[in-house]
Amino acid sequence: MKSISIPISEEIAKNLLPGDRVELSGVIYTGRDAALPKLVDLIKSGRLGEEGIDLQGSVIFHTAVSPAGVGPTSSNKHDIQSTIPALSKAGVKIHLGKGRLSPETIAALKENNSVFAVIPPVTALLESKISERRVVAFPEEGMEAFHQLHVHGFPCIIAVAHGKTIY
Repeated sequence: MKSISIPISEEIAKNLLPGDRVELSGVIYTGRDAALPKLVDLIKSGRLGEEGIDLQGSVIFHTAVSPAGVGPTSSNKHDIQSTIPALSKAGVKIHLGKGRLSPETIAALKENNSVFAVIPPVTALLESKISERRVVAFPEEGMEAFHQLHVHGFPCIIAVAHGKTIY
């Protein structure tokens, strides 16, 4: 496990490799579909500093912040992925989210010595515990169809029981 303090230096970013497990400490920005395109507009208009935002060595987590908590949103949605090149060029070193990025975005990350990380790797962990799946009903709903999964060692945490909650 690598411990990294934010802001992240060019050298630290250069030495990050696929598969590294990282613990980040410091300030992390958050944004998704609505905020990130506006942030890019600030960069393009030269007004980022006027808002008191310094992206040099920063981390952006693709999430919303709600009373229910935070969790990664799909980074490969157009309004998020399309911002990654400009944000990387402006100094963002780590983009946190989920999903497969396009070859063009991967190239832009490389060009700007930036990386993409998944947080938390829950989807990959859960996927590794599924041995079989089939659609039981409503196939027209695609990924929202009613599915049956065969699982082994599928982790979970009971959050509410007997009138008590962890929240």
